[in-house]
Amino acid sequence: MSPSTTPTGVPAPQPASPAEALSRAVDGVEVLGALSPSRAGDFMTCPLLYRYRTIDRLPEPPSADAIRGTLVHKVLEDLFDLPAAERTPERAAAMVAPAWQALVEAEPEAAQLFAAEGDAEPRDFDTWLRTCGDALDQYFQLEDPRRLEPAERELYVETLLDSKLLLRGFVDRLDVAPNGMIRVVDYKTGRAPNERFEAKALFQMKFYALVIWRTRGVIPAMLQLIYLGDGQILRHVPDEEDLLATERKIEAIWKAIRYAELASDWRATPSKLCAWCNHQAHCPAFGNEMLPLPAELRAAAEDPAP
Repeated sequence: MSPSTTPTGVPAPQPASPAEALSRAVDGVEVLGALSPSRAGDFMTCPLLYRYRTIDRLPEPPSADAIRGTLVHKVLEDLFDLPAAERTPERAAAMVAPAWQALVEAEPEAAQLFAAEGDAEPRDFDTWLRTCGDALDQYFQLEDPRRLEPAERELYVETLLDSKLLLRGFVDRLDVAPNGMIRVVDYKTGRAPNERFEAKALFQMKFYALVIWRTRGVIPAMLQLIYLGDGQILRHVPDEEDLLATERKIEAIWKAIRYAELASDWRATPSKLCAWCNHQAHCPAFGNEMLPLPAELRAAAEDPAP
């Protein structure tokens, strides 16, 4: 039996997410549930994907793109620990190797991406590592970190809505100007989306802006997505109406999730993104059987609480 499967052959659940590990109980309040931008995005993409990731917590092998994102984010986070004058492209390049070593120690499976499996040829590690360097080089074309002093990096944020839904997530960077104006910054190692998909990309940023507004009483002055794949920056200036609409959308997503739980209606939604999905073996869209629901979820569906 593989360590990633149960005795019945069903993939073993993954451990709690970093947000779940940090999230604290809200004193005296019964929290209905919790939602992050990524999990909300999963449900909007495919309810079955949401179920497999959030409820079943099926293991997913790391991808080269995801590991690249983790590595580049770590270097950019640590870069601001240095004195301003030392935040140079050369220093960032020198930080890649130790960041990779620390990543492998924390997630040994990352190194398996570059090991041969069966008759397959191993990925070229040196070529992949150069793509990490390229992303960092692109960053320095877009910003001069010597002139920035972020207020927060990898900031965990959460807030409880009036509906008792807990919103939570991690913000890559928070810049606060002397006059108190806030800029929310997120790094993406991929390419910027075309205009048709900008709204989907900005949903994550509006989610964070809503949480910051609810916790700090200040609407961020700027939401900024930095795409290191092609050197593009996507900016958005939110207002109160914008964030109230985002809150309504989040509430609607949560209601749809609760309906799916109570009705056991976890339908697959085929799209181009299916090509990158790790759960095709348990997806009806690919002619395969859906995994049985966890026992506690079946019980809730059969005898739902008021």
